[in-house]
This record gives sequence, C-alpha cells and structure tokens, in this order.
Amino acid sequence: MADEPRTRTQRKADVLELLSAKVADTWVATSDGDGPYLVPLTMAWFDDRIVLATARDAPTARNLVARGGARLALGGTRDVVMIDASLERTLPVADAGAVGEAYAAQSDWDPRTAGDGYVFLVLLPARVQAWREVNEIPGRTLMRDGAWLV
Repeated sequence: MADEPRTRTQRKADVLELLSAKVADTWVATSDGDGPYLVPLTMAWFDDRIVLATARDAPTARNLVARGGARLALGGTRDVVMIDASLERTLPVADAGAVGEAYAAQSDWDPRTAGDGYVFLVLLPARVQAWREVNEIPGRTLMRDGAWLV
C-alpha cells in the first residue's frame, strides 16, 4: 500500500531540495524536428532557473537554441519530477559570471575550465509536476505558466 500522498507544499519543498542538491543530475529531452534526443546532464539551480552545461555543438545545445525548449526529468520511477522549460539564454562559459560560479559550486566539475567550446544553457521552468505513486497523480502540477501553484 502506498504512503499517504504528500501535500503540494511538501512536494514543492521536495522538488526544490532535489533541484538544489549537490551534483543534481537530470535527463534532458530535446528535439531536432525529426525526433527526440535524450541525454543525462548535471544541472544547477540558480535564481529560479535550471542551468545546464554542454558543448556548444552538442545536439542538446543545438536543439535548445533552434527549438527553444526542453523537458527534464529528475528522480526515479517512484519519485518523479517532470519539468517543461524554455531557453532563456545561452552563455559562453568564459563570460558566465554568477551563473558559472553557481554551477561550479553545485556541480562536481567546472565547465569554465573546459574551453570555449562549452556553453551554459539557462532554462526558465514553465511547468513542474511531481508524484511518487498513483495517489499523488491528482494535483501533480506544482507550477503552471512559470508560477508556483503553492
């Protein structure tokens, strides 16, 4: 039998804890128009934004720049967080300022040492959903149109 469902307030707190965890990993899904592309990346949570780092010419970076959005997944199958986000900006790692500092502080590597071929992708969450079991599917949407519902 499943545990009692968490309140939306508790789910939001759990999501924020997961986003700000040291070395937070996420699956990032983008599309090039012909089909999906899925890759695991380490992320940072900074200023209510998701920050990814990857090679400038990687499919994830190219797809985000071309299409403007991605779906991210965190957690396991019994503690799911799904995030739909839009690309707010792309920053060369050498000119990232506070974004680069925040990423390096949360991550286990510093992309600023990887050279000019890397960029930071700053994503603005638009929708966040979180659930553990079927009893948490009702009310799973915690953010809609970029605004927290709790």
